[in-house]
Amino acid sequence: MFLEKNVPLQPYNTFGIAAKAQALLRVHSEADLLALLADPHLATWPRQVLGGGSNIVLTGDVKALVLKVEVPGIRLAHETDKHWVIEAGAGVDWHALVVWTLDHGYPGLENMALIPGTVGASPVQNIGAYGVELQDRFDSLDAMDLFTGELFSLNAAQCGFSYRDSVFKHASSGAEGLGLAGRAVILRVRFALPKRWKPELAYLDLQRKMAETGMHSPDARQIFDWVVAIRRAKLPDPAVIGNAGSFFKNPTVTPEQCADIIARDPKVVHYPMPDGSIKLAAGWLIDACGWKGKSVGHAGVYEKQALVLVNRGGRENPCTGGEVMTLAKAIQTSVYERFGIRLEPEPVVI
Repeated sequence: MFLEKNVPLQPYNTFGIAAKAQALLRVHSEADLLALLADPHLATWPRQVLGGGSNIVLTGDVKALVLKVEVPGIRLAHETDKHWVIEAGAGVDWHALVVWTLDHGYPGLENMALIPGTVGASPVQNIGAYGVELQDRFDSLDAMDLFTGELFSLNAAQCGFSYRDSVFKHASSGAEGLGLAGRAVILRVRFALPKRWKPELAYLDLQRKMAETGMHSPDARQIFDWVVAIRRAKLPDPAVIGNAGSFFKNPTVTPEQCADIIARDPKVVHYPMPDGSIKLAAGWLIDACGWKGKSVGHAGVYEKQALVLVNRGGRENPCTGGEVMTLAKAIQTSVYERFGIRLEPEPVVI
């Protein structure tokens, strides 16, 4: 076990915010965590798990021990009559996994192409895009209890998936509590990819691609290419403009609430959900409040997609976490005052 001290975290968060970790441990396997727990001094430190840094806002230096998860590897774990079960290490880049599955003939993740971050973070957030969520393709995961060193596995039901949520985002309420935030590190994730694959094309942007190209029966690789093109046209590359992807969750409202908003704003973008609720496009709400292209200090709202907050200062003069959160709170206030809706941020604030 090698502990790094005073580690700059700017390269490890996609917003490009300048901050340092008092101490950092790179986790390549269970052995690294067991060594940590066996150290009487380090075992008492508070910990902060870090994957690809694509869903965090750093508001200062991190005093907790940062566990930088870098578990490698992708393989076909096994298969059933209905699925190929693919296992990937928690440190694997998510988009690299999507590419690997398609290259090896295992479709099913193509709608989630180009989502930034690592495999280990994907179940925490229950990531999703263009009509597919992680829970739709999830099989199980392996994790370690950071207090006992016990290895355990969870299936989909035990992960408590919901919209951009899971058991890993909630702290335990006691010894028998179900929350795993701050208590566990995900090491490997397995995905059940369907042998009887069918395209998921209900999302409006994909419908437009079909209309533009005249291709009404695209294969998985074609959908992958469309999703990559759509995301690159709408969203900034974190390597060029620092950002954490979609900053706010799309809110859900009742049909009655939606009807009230439509009466005042007929162009509001909304999607009916299976449970009868209506999902509103947070980016549209923010744009309607006039925030697109605006800035607070070096933090700004992306010109092409109001749902994305960006680092306008670059690597040399980066925005601070404080500027990002000041901008976010101002946007929340505007949306609430106009629409009566409280936007909830997606990134974790540290």
